[in-house]
Amino acid sequence: MRLKEHGKVVLVLQKNLQGGSSQPAAARSSRYLVMAGTPEKILEHLLEFMRLDATLYDPVDTLLGDFLLTYTVFMPTSQLCRALLHHFRAEPLDGSEQEKATYSLHKRRKILRLNLADLVSQDPRLGAMVQEQERRRPRAMENGDGSISPQPKSRSSVSWLSSQDEAALSSSCALRAQDKVPYEIYRADHSCLVTVLPVNASVRDVLQSLAPRLGWDGEHLLVKVNSSGDKVGLQLDAVGVFTSLGLNERLFAVSVEELGGLTPHPEQLGPHVGSSDTLDLISSKDLASHLTDYDWNLFKSIHQVEMIHYIVGPQKFHEVTTANLERMMRRFNELQYWVATELCLCPELGRRAQLLRKFIKLAAHLKEQKNLNSFFAVMFGVSNTAVSRLAKTWERLPHKIRKLHAALERMLDPSWNHRVYRLAVAKLSPPIIPFVPLLLKDMTFIHEGNRTLAENLINFEKMHMMAKTVRVLQRCRGQAHAPLSPLRNRSPHRPEDARAVRISTCSEQSLSVRSPVSTWAYLQHLKAIDSQKELLRLSRDLES
Repeated sequence: MRLKEHGKVVLVLQKNLQGGSSQPAAARSSRYLVMAGTPEKILEHLLEFMRLDATLYDPVDTLLGDFLLTYTVFMPTSQLCRALLHHFRAEPLDGSEQEKATYSLHKRRKILRLNLADLVSQDPRLGAMVQEQERRRPRAMENGDGSISPQPKSRSSVSWLSSQDEAALSSSCALRAQDKVPYEIYRADHSCLVTVLPVNASVRDVLQSLAPRLGWDGEHLLVKVNSSGDKVGLQLDAVGVFTSLGLNERLFAVSVEELGGLTPHPEQLGPHVGSSDTLDLISSKDLASHLTDYDWNLFKSIHQVEMIHYIVGPQKFHEVTTANLERMMRRFNELQYWVATELCLCPELGRRAQLLRKFIKLAAHLKEQKNLNSFFAVMFGVSNTAVSRLAKTWERLPHKIRKLHAALERMLDPSWNHRVYRLAVAKLSPPIIPFVPLLLKDMTFIHEGNRTLAENLINFEKMHMMAKTVRVLQRCRGQAHAPLSPLRNRSPHRPEDARAVRISTCSEQSLSVRSPVSTWAYLQHLKAIDSQKELLRLSRDLES
């Protein structure tokens, strides 16, 4: 169905074959799917058919949720506000005065509730505030004629929130764009300066805050340097550089003259000695449980819109951040390189075989605990070329462990679009920590394989697909993860704890009963070599 205004198509609807005539009247909007349209017409259609008792995660009529998750891709917030204000002020032309008043009141309630849902979708912490206010307010509402009637439960402001997603909304771990964090900025002589700025501060903001300490006798640049010494100069308008740093990357503020001689800080090169002595004190099952606790805190802090903004381009969205997703991705890389590093830094063949055995059992426990993100990271670490070439080490493994490794490897099979993994996940019940890089790969295919604008209309079918993909997060968090023991909240934004912010979590675990070391503290400060060239050199020295 193509709707036209002034001879031009402004909205394209398609019959929803899954919704038949047996649907109740309240769900009639789901009989047609929005396929394309101008931003204003898509919004007008949403307001016309939106139910006051709709939720962000309605499995039947997903238009509200799809719009709120994706509108920033095609409609700046300022444009949305102007359009909503226009609808709020608009008066119906036909009908009696009572009918006009009732229609206007009904529409304005929709607009106000749409605004509330949008605020909640942008700020994960607002959900808890809304719920608290709902508990305090009287359960009554004013009718259009001024009378009072009991407030139906379906019209509670909490109904905008999915009960399955409360873990994410109430997460005190979540970083917001305006939250302040400590930036560690290094000089050419490897001295370190610390400045506290918002998560989405620009490069210009960073340099200006350091200006009194840098000395402005010449132009200074902010440069990202990795462990191999590769340098990338950052544009002044670039934002979110703090949380986008890769494993062992650092920020350097240098003059143009200092740029040529800039070298990585020694700590970027990774450890020289492994921690197998510490790992001997922790069982593989305990290690998996602590890793899952740690990863759940990171995973529940990711808001769904971050996945969309991360793929479309975070530079377009200064008012939001992808910091929580980036922390999760950095942890994935940290974990896989940590596994390879520990094996390549273990000089004794017997102990190295025992350590390899422990990592394979660790992967099995992570899979059992449905922490599939860390499962993949550990398996990638074991499959690293520097590790897989250690033939003498693999020969020392018992047949039972080699058989277990072969079984676990089947989950990594990428053929048929990771069919083995997808089928396995579909059978699991939440809580689940999914393989996040694959979700981002799916999002990338959707974004790059489908045009956002076609014939001057927004391709809303693409928005449906993007929203459906990111809803995987909501399904995986359908039940809260039960931690090993009560967690104590800790702010991740304190200037004195910059390194803890990098590896990202905001809670501490009590000491493991079975281990004399603090497993939780150990997992917060994993050290890894991320240079494949260096790992291969170490591997050849072990088994040439």
